[in-house]
Order: sequence, then C-alpha cells, then structure tokens
Amino acid sequence: MPQPIRDEQIRFITASLLVLAAVAIAFALYFTRGFMVPFVLAIFVSTMVSPVVDHLVRRRVPHGLAIAAALVLVLLLLGVMVYVTVFAIQAIISTAEEYSENFTEMSDRLFQWLKELDVDIEQADVTAGLRDVLISSAPQTASVGLSIVSNGMAILIFVVFLLAGRPGPRPSSAIYTEIEARIRNYVVTKFFLSVATGVLVAALLSLLGLRMAFVFGILAFFLNFIPSVGSVIATLLPLPIAVAQFQSPMMWLWVLLLPGAVQMGIGNGLEPKLMGEGMKLHPVVVLLALALWGLLWGIAGMVLSVPLTASIRIVLMEFETTRPVGNLLAGELPRFGDEGSDRAADDRSATPR
Repeated sequence: MPQPIRDEQIRFITASLLVLAAVAIAFALYFTRGFMVPFVLAIFVSTMVSPVVDHLVRRRVPHGLAIAAALVLVLLLLGVMVYVTVFAIQAIISTAEEYSENFTEMSDRLFQWLKELDVDIEQADVTAGLRDVLISSAPQTASVGLSIVSNGMAILIFVVFLLAGRPGPRPSSAIYTEIEARIRNYVVTKFFLSVATGVLVAALLSLLGLRMAFVFGILAFFLNFIPSVGSVIATLLPLPIAVAQFQSPMMWLWVLLLPGAVQMGIGNGLEPKLMGEGMKLHPVVVLLALALWGLLWGIAGMVLSVPLTASIRIVLMEFETTRPVGNLLAGELPRFGDEGSDRAADDRSATPR
C-alpha cells in the first residue's frame, strides 16, 4: 500500500519546482534581453506618465491628445538626458589625453621613488598599459552613450503602444494598483534624490576647483539609481582626476570625503525617511538582486533590480504556496521552530497518561 505524501515532502517538491521555474525564467530573460530591457523600461516610463494621461482624460481631453501630451513630456526628458550624456562624453574625450599625460608624469615620479628603494618593476609596461586604459575608456564611454540613445528610441516606441492600449482612469486590480503605486513612489523619490545628489556633488567639487566637476555630478545622478554599489562608485570616480590635478594629499582627501558625505547623508538619512516602507526588501536581498539582474541585463538590470524584485515579491505574496518566499525576500524567516514546538505539544497532549 503506497505511503501518503507528508507535508514536508509537499513543501520540498514545491520548492524544487519553484527553483526550476526560476532558473528557466532566468535563462529566458537572459537570451531575450535585447527585447525585454527596452520593453520593461517602457513599462516603467508609461507607469510614470500614465497619471498625466488619466488627469487629462478626466478633464475631457481626447484620449489621443492626452497620449500625445504625455509623449511630448517623455521626449523632453529623453532629450535632456541625451544632451547631458553627450556633454559628459565630450568632456571625458577632451580630457582623456591630457590626464593620461599627467598620470604618465606621476608614474615616472613613482617609479623613480621605487627605484631608490631598490624595487624592481618594469616602468615601460606599466606606464603604457595605464595610458592605454585611460585613452581607451573614452571610446567605450561613447559606445555606452550611443547604446543609451538607440535604446531610448525603442523605449519611446513601446511607450506609444503601451499608452495607446491603456484602458483609461478606471479602478484596476489590487495587486496591479499596489505594484504601480510602489514603482511610482520609488522612481519619483529616487529621481529627485538623484538630482539633489548630482547637484550637491557638482557644487562641492566645483568649490574645490576640480575639473569636470559637472560631469562627475552627472555621473553621480545616474549611478545613484544603482542601489548600494552606485554611490560607492560615484564617490571614488573623481579621485583619479584629483590625483592627476592636485599635488596635495589633503585635496585628494577632500575630493573623496565631501561627495562621500553627500552620498551617506542622502542615501542613509534622507532616502529611508522619504521612502517610508519602501519596497519591503531585506538589504541582503537588494544586494543579491543587484548581482542577479546585473548578470542578466547588465547596467539596466542593476537600475531595475529593486523595483523588479519588489514587484515579484508582491505577486508572490498573493498566493499561499509562494507566500513564504515573499516573506523571505522581506527578511522574515520561516518559523520552523515554532511549528515543531507546537507539534510536539500536540503529541504530548495526545499521549495517554
């Protein structure tokens, strides 16, 4: 006679099926990233501008004109981002050769000091390699900027169709409303905090007299959308230019500390208060999601890692089977000990005395 399947076996089978499904979905997302990344970004953009469309429709503006007005807003924002990106690329290209010469002179002094200490290092190979890295970074930055522009056109096309297919300002399902509200709150808050971060970083670096201060402010704005890691990268980016421009180690320290103080103050002080409950994700889950989505979709995946993972968690919380996984993403561990103690208490109460 076959033995009945116990609860532990059912849980194990369910967990195994969820893992296999997650792996299959990850492979599908990786191989379709050329299409999925612009599409998902378009969903986020349409989510942000849909209140504009709904507001205009309530004011008895025709649906087509409301969509056109929202598209004009998207085009303006996209144009500003393209202009800022092109300006940053031009600034990096124009100064790459100059600062490569400064780094070469610094390396000459460093190797002269090492030679006095009887340290045997081939200067020519290291200097040439450093120079090649600095000069080659400019074309790589330009290619990234061109890819952003090309993806922007694809995103715009998707936004047109998403807004055109929007049913209008009517009540949606609870799960869709929660996802939309959380994404909109996250993106809006993150955008304004990133603007504040970029402006403050650019202003402080300008007061220190650092060249390309405005470019580093732009980079701080973009990198602030990458959770945790982006702020660290934005803080360290001005340091090589400061080392090449200034001869004082104290100036190097100020260039490092002032943007770091801005990142710490806004990221750890102001952002948690404005986010409120936020996305209800544990910090370790945020880092793991950053690594996973970055592996799948690159920089775009890093930017989208938090809202995508939070959206997945909201969906998981709607089903009894997947609710423990959703709780785990929020940092709530299953209480196996409590279940075991309750079961033991039931066994003891059922035992005849």
